[in-house]
Amino acid sequence: MVIFKRALLREFGGLALAVFVTLFAVTITTQLIRLLGQAAGGTVLSSGVLPLLGFAALNYLPVLLSLTLFISVLMAVSRSYRDSEMVIWFSSGLPLTAWLRPVLGFATPIVVLIAVLSLFLSPWAVERSEGYRRQMDKRDDLARVAPGVFREAADAERVFFVEAVVGEESAVQNVFISSVRDGQQGVMVSKRGFQETAANGDKFVVLLNGRRYQGTPGTTDFQVMNFERYALRIQSREARTEQLPSKALSTLELLRDRSNPNLAEILWRVGLPLSALTLALLAIPLSFVNPRASRSVNLTFALLTYMVYSNLVSIAQAWVSQGRLSFEIGWWVVHAAMAILLAALLWWRMQVGTPLRR
Repeated sequence: MVIFKRALLREFGGLALAVFVTLFAVTITTQLIRLLGQAAGGTVLSSGVLPLLGFAALNYLPVLLSLTLFISVLMAVSRSYRDSEMVIWFSSGLPLTAWLRPVLGFATPIVVLIAVLSLFLSPWAVERSEGYRRQMDKRDDLARVAPGVFREAADAERVFFVEAVVGEESAVQNVFISSVRDGQQGVMVSKRGFQETAANGDKFVVLLNGRRYQGTPGTTDFQVMNFERYALRIQSREARTEQLPSKALSTLELLRDRSNPNLAEILWRVGLPLSALTLALLAIPLSFVNPRASRSVNLTFALLTYMVYSNLVSIAQAWVSQGRLSFEIGWWVVHAAMAILLAALLWWRMQVGTPLRR
């Protein structure tokens, strides 16, 4: 029995590693594509892609580990059914509940890691990500301009376009600026430009050897001016002062301010390790494979169970946030219902296997 448990733990570990690497690679690739698109549009600095990617990975780790645990146990027990190992298991007089101990031994360290990530590290990653994005939002208009992209200024009165950045980051070429002020439409084009900081700290974008068109749209009253040097003052964006979302607050801060949104966030964080443990145990009865039926039937039912469980936790979180459900009931009621389902499935599978054992 000891040898069997060791072999089973090795199988769990190998499957978990393969499943986690696959899920993590898909998640990271998706987030990287999204961040690269934001960097190309000027919303995110190119230097901020890797930090934001790391924060996103920490945020998604609890869910990925929970799903990894569920799939690993499901695949291992399903293989035992397919290879007829469960026939020998039941013939030797061992019940299906004997799988609970090795599964708990494998799942407990992962559940503890999920709890640490959910309660402490993931909120920290979200808070750092929010702070990083707010720092980027404070950039001035010229810093937000991306080559080949039209970008609106902070005061919504100007639109910048830069064809390319040459040499230093502050030097640009083929600049187009459109502005509207006092009903007058102004358009400036220049072959070259650069950023300049005055002695008092004000920032200017200086255009060289360009042309300015100014007039009222719909009329012929337009002025055309050539200039050798034209300086435009650039305004810095004010830092956002709105409150951080509940996801970015630490667990201690959520406990201090027990508002409905904060209690809903606590419910979600506590629910992640609880659901991970329950799903790992649910995978035992859900792994049953009938040799006369399609092998995908149990996998489909297991996937449906996971989706229903996850959605029920999300619904409980939303109801607590809206005040429709008290936190004292919401944090455990879904997990208790799934625990009852687990006991019912185990009893049913044991009843099915009783004639075989006899």
